[in-house]
Amino acid sequence: MGDPLIRTRLLIGDDPLERLNNAKVAVFGVGGVGGYCVEALARAGVGTLHLYDDDTVSESNLNRQIAALHSTIGQPKAEVMARRVLDINPGCRVDAVRLFYLPQNAGTVDLSQYDYVIDCIDTVAAKLELVTRCVTLQVKIISAMGTGNKFDPTAFVVTDLSKTQGCPLARTMRKELRKRGIYHLKVVYSTEAPTPPLQPMEAELPQDSGTRPGSTARRDTPGSISFVPAAAGLVLASAVIRELGGF
Repeated sequence: MGDPLIRTRLLIGDDPLERLNNAKVAVFGVGGVGGYCVEALARAGVGTLHLYDDDTVSESNLNRQIAALHSTIGQPKAEVMARRVLDINPGCRVDAVRLFYLPQNAGTVDLSQYDYVIDCIDTVAAKLELVTRCVTLQVKIISAMGTGNKFDPTAFVVTDLSKTQGCPLARTMRKELRKRGIYHLKVVYSTEAPTPPLQPMEAELPQDSGTRPGSTARRDTPGSISFVPAAAGLVLASAVIRELGGF
């Protein structure tokens, strides 16, 4: 077999590719944003990927999630993405971890083993817990902010949380992290103002959803389109790949 990364090697050289192959990265949440992030990490040659998610593919994911196909509906997203990673790079050491990361179970995850943690979680309490633990352990982390109700894939930027404006999730994260003594966090967020859905919809959550911090009996469901979460995921991956590769 030839060199599947020859085109990447022509661009960045051997040493960065070796660093990427030696890197160990965790992605928490492999849905709309996280799935595309995982795809880019795998295609860049990241050597070890741990994928944390306990959700399954549903029909409503088909419009925006790379794991979602009619053939994968009902299957665990983490496992679908792990199989995809191996189909792209059979040498990747990929592990699908069926886990909804929560403050209650956070202690079961050894974050210190990772060179980078990527936060694509959609509940505030879980994001805060993950960020706080990574900061305490001095593990590099980057967090995705809100992508719902957005249209412009070019509006995503990599910046510090303290510099974000107009993003409700970023505002909440900034406020809550300051209470914990954390004033800086690398994030990907959109400078675009959210567009209200044409037909606001309430989504019924499972009866046991109360076990997931930040969830309620009912919540507003944001609108989303195919290319926006994907763009956020690729921007996340690009920031991590460039930093790990050192180029």
